[in-house]
Amino acid sequence: MMERLERWKPALPRAWLYLFSGLMWSGVGLMLCALAYGWLIQVGDLNALLLALAGVLLGTAIYRFGFLGLAIKNIHRIQHLPEKACFFAFQEWKSYPLIAVMVMLGIMLRHSPFPKPYLAVLYIDIGLGLFLASLQYYLYLTKRKQPQASTLGEGKLRGH
Repeated sequence: MMERLERWKPALPRAWLYLFSGLMWSGVGLMLCALAYGWLIQVGDLNALLLALAGVLLGTAIYRFGFLGLAIKNIHRIQHLPEKACFFAFQEWKSYPLIAVMVMLGIMLRHSPFPKPYLAVLYIDIGLGLFLASLQYYLYLTKRKQPQASTLGEGKLRGH
């Protein structure tokens, strides 16, 4: 029975998991920033610039103290998967319910009466944090061909 199920498992080389993770994080991050830009461009004055700046500052902090660690942890987790792993293993299984809740929360906020320019700050925070952290996946992919890449630590992932 398990052999039959194994045949249907969408397995691919680990390198694709790193790439897909980076593309997903980049794509979602850019989508959130694009939504925020659309809301801020309608304001079009100094307030929009200040809100965008607040979003960038907070987004940088979210990247540094949140998403960077998650991306590095995920890269290390993928390193320990079999050479051919399930396509859906690009994220931890326990992350999928959290992702679903975040998507639903984002949709609810987007359709709420909450002022969009202020909501844009939150979207920039999360979007920029995700996008910057996604760069770790691409950096790892470019460095993993080198001999020392098999023992990467946090500093080496960041290019230090």
